[in-house]
Amino acid sequence: MPNPDERPLTPLANPPNVAVELDPHSPQTPLPTDTAPPHIKDRQLHLRHEIRVWTRDLLIAIGLALIIIIFLYQPVKVEGTSMAPLLSDQERIFINKFVYRFEPIHRGDVVVFWYPLDKTKSFIKRVIALPSESVEIRQGMVYVNGQELKEPYVPPQYEDLSDYGPVRVPPNMFFVMGDHRISSNDSRVFGPVPSRFIYGRAVFAYWPVDHFGSLSTTAEVLEK
Repeated sequence: MPNPDERPLTPLANPPNVAVELDPHSPQTPLPTDTAPPHIKDRQLHLRHEIRVWTRDLLIAIGLALIIIIFLYQPVKVEGTSMAPLLSDQERIFINKFVYRFEPIHRGDVVVFWYPLDKTKSFIKRVIALPSESVEIRQGMVYVNGQELKEPYVPPQYEDLSDYGPVRVPPNMFFVMGDHRISSNDSRVFGPVPSRFIYGRAVFAYWPVDHFGSLSTTAEVLEK
């Protein structure tokens, strides 16, 4: 006989993992539809197209800039104070590696070259005298071919009042000096630099930020 105290188990209304079929006649929330006016849709499509074009052009510009920097320019770090005040110790600059394939080296250029006494090292100095010119220093004043060289880039406190020369620069060689004359190891010590050792011209400083900008060109130096 059935036990009168027993009650049948009540099944769950919606057991787990059991699909529930909805009544097709019951009210349901309608699915969202795109009701934007046509001119809004056109504007959105145009904006997306413009963003794609801007992104493409930006990537192309970045790629070209990287190619130019990699193949035409080289970042270098200045070590020492021999080119102060133009360049300071640990300053970062870009040098143009190809400029002297298209134009000659000029007096006043700030050049980077292999150190003649140790080609594993690079130096950065300013070109003072060109091939076949004579150079002499009297009480700190530089004379090229007997004419005093105007040097506004050398502050009075950096002048070296000693004498040197006269000497004649051999063909295909350049006489270079640092702007900080009293602390520069240059052609007064190791002699003129062969043109084949010169591999770039300093063109742009980028660090520290307060030195950011183009370095003085030859024309600017000679006009001062």
